[in-house]
Amino acid sequence: MKQKALIKQGWLRALIYFAAISTIVYVFSNFGSNIISQFEAGTEKGDENVLQFGILYSLMGLLIFLYTWLSRKFIDRKTFSSLGFSWKGYSNEAGLGFFSALALLGVGSVILIVTGYLSFISVNFDAGGLLIGIVIMLVVAFVEELLFRGYLLNNLMQSVNKWGALSITAALFSLFHGSNPDISLFAVINIFLAGILLGINYIFTKNLWFGIFFHFAWNYFQGPVLGYEVSGLKLTSLLQQSISGPEALTGGPFGFEGSLLCPLLFIVAVLTFSFFFTKRYGQTFN
Repeated sequence: MKQKALIKQGWLRALIYFAAISTIVYVFSNFGSNIISQFEAGTEKGDENVLQFGILYSLMGLLIFLYTWLSRKFIDRKTFSSLGFSWKGYSNEAGLGFFSALALLGVGSVILIVTGYLSFISVNFDAGGLLIGIVIMLVVAFVEELLFRGYLLNNLMQSVNKWGALSITAALFSLFHGSNPDISLFAVINIFLAGILLGINYIFTKNLWFGIFFHFAWNYFQGPVLGYEVSGLKLTSLLQQSISGPEALTGGPFGFEGSLLCPLLFIVAVLTFSFFFTKRYGQTFN
């Protein structure tokens, strides 16, 4: 027999969940450095920052995962996998997400190269650094998609129309990144649009693989491969770049996500995917 949710209103379940997750994030943001200070000795400053971020984020992600599992089981009274982890029939969405991220980064980078603001000056193959980048970006993509699209968007869509729910979760996604290094108002707007783009498939399919693969590819190829800062975080990269010119176009110290090119590409992608998914899935999950 199918059990009813412990709390009937989807918006209230989402609110309680976000309040709890915000507490977890606050604790780790303010006190987490004490937990991992033992790992800092003997590392270079750049590697130290990345290592600290990776360990801290993984510990925080584990708590978020556990709390999400408990909330889904005991409050929503549904299976964890029903948040959107079915692979069968959705592998094409995963591939679409992955290659769409590469296409958007490629177009943006080519524009910066053609305008003379970006050039790649050397190649630095650091297998360890690239592997660490893969692990960190996989964790980030999984945790953030589980949080914002998997749980919050899933529950809000039970109380609010899909576009309203998507906008709310995109705003919360932007707020979540508000303490990132070198954040600006323009970057906050860009991250809001990224939240719309990451959730555009979910409101039609209630499946997470498009968002997870897009999120991972966007972060990994932006930072560890192409050498941009990723939302203000500098990682060891394969390509060493030289970037100059107006920060409004290049993104400055925040990375490509702070660039004027980023929202333009995101808006085109959102409009394209909205048309495509509406044609493909109809008005599913209104």
